[in-house]
Amino acid sequence: MKPRISMITLGVDDLEKSIAFYEKGLGLPRMESPPSVAFFTLNGTWLGLFGRDSLAEDANVPCEKANFNSFALAHNLGSEAEVDALFAEALGAGATAVKPPQKVFWGGYSGYFKDLDGHLWEIAYNPFMWVGPEDTE
Repeated sequence: MKPRISMITLGVDDLEKSIAFYEKGLGLPRMESPPSVAFFTLNGTWLGLFGRDSLAEDANVPCEKANFNSFALAHNLGSEAEVDALFAEALGAGATAVKPPQKVFWGGYSGYFKDLDGHLWEIAYNPFMWVGPEDTE
């Protein structure tokens, strides 16, 4: 795995209020986004806002706050094969599979695992654009 976090996705209760908070309240630059999600640039890394229920559904985890901490870290790669390889590497290192890599509703390919402390990581390939900081090697 390369030393990069492509995106931090926060599961929020009220998407419109959260967009206003981050865009108008904190002044983060908002990117063009579909209505069900908002993206902001953070000098190389992206911040994503997604409804809490929708993020839990996408990760295939229960939405109860006791079981779901409402955020996911994302690591984007250049192909489906790279996603599969890194997912297998993470499981080999002790991660727990949550959602095996698969084609997803937005047209990409992704899977989720939990690290040793239960934090969600999405490993993804976006065929439409690169997300996050560029690889330097």
